[in-house]
Amino acid sequence: MDFFELNAFLNLSQTLHFAHTAEKVNLSPSALSRLISRLEEETETILLERNNREVKLTPQGAEFAQFAKKCLEQQEDILNSFKAGGDEISGTLHVYASVTACYSIMPPFLKELSEKYPQIHLEIETGDPAGAVNAVKEGRAELAVAAIPETGLNGFDTIPVHRTPLVFAASIGGAYEKVNGSPQDIVSSVPLILPKTGLARERFDAWISSRNVKPVIAAETEGNEAIMALVQLGIGIGLIPHIVLTNGPYDKGFTCLSAGNALGYYEVGFIQKKEISGSESVKKIRNAVNDILATIK
Repeated sequence: MDFFELNAFLNLSQTLHFAHTAEKVNLSPSALSRLISRLEEETETILLERNNREVKLTPQGAEFAQFAKKCLEQQEDILNSFKAGGDEISGTLHVYASVTACYSIMPPFLKELSEKYPQIHLEIETGDPAGAVNAVKEGRAELAVAAIPETGLNGFDTIPVHRTPLVFAASIGGAYEKVNGSPQDIVSSVPLILPKTGLARERFDAWISSRNVKPVIAAETEGNEAIMALVQLGIGIGLIPHIVLTNGPYDKGFTCLSAGNALGYYEVGFIQKKEISGSESVKKIRNAVNDILATIK
């Protein structure tokens, strides 16, 4: 076995999805499957239980994932010590952020990071904001941008950066551009495009339940960008944080239909595990990140 194989297995142990992992490590799913089979032959044990519906780690697979993680951490430590002569902080910071967060929340942080710690390399995974917590929990990211619940997140440090209301977005020139009425009237009469999961959806579901409102749902999808694409097609109005309309490609062509105080505000910011663990490189990078986050709180 080599470092590439260990990295591929570690990624698969986190995603438990062959297609997603194969894309990330630049293999075809069939080549990744053969790689796992070779590892199982070499270790003389079954590392994964696979069927048509799901992939699960065996107890031996979970143990091997920890072994792979330690080997890769030690590899990163020694390579970074060679590159930086042991003085400069260097290595890879894994970040999870939505496309909107890359336009709005991330730039000041990244500017500060690159100026203070130019040897830190970034690896950014983009996706649905609702996936941010799991990305950090599963170890795919050390830092993520997420909506922060009022009660905080158990086991996480949370650094709020921006407070934003939840609003409805409509396409300018579309059938729903000039919708009027109370939020209750709107959600019961206008087709809605909603996030499948996440804090915005939890807020919406709690609100309609408290008001005994029956919404008209046109579509449910993952990520604010997908919601905005469907809004642009004119099939309904989308529930999004207002920050989406004020940053990036959505500041033109769309209008905001206020939800009043019905759905409230929430904080958007950075999240990371409270505990600093991992290789020496990871620990140094986490401390460097904390240094920067302390200046933007």
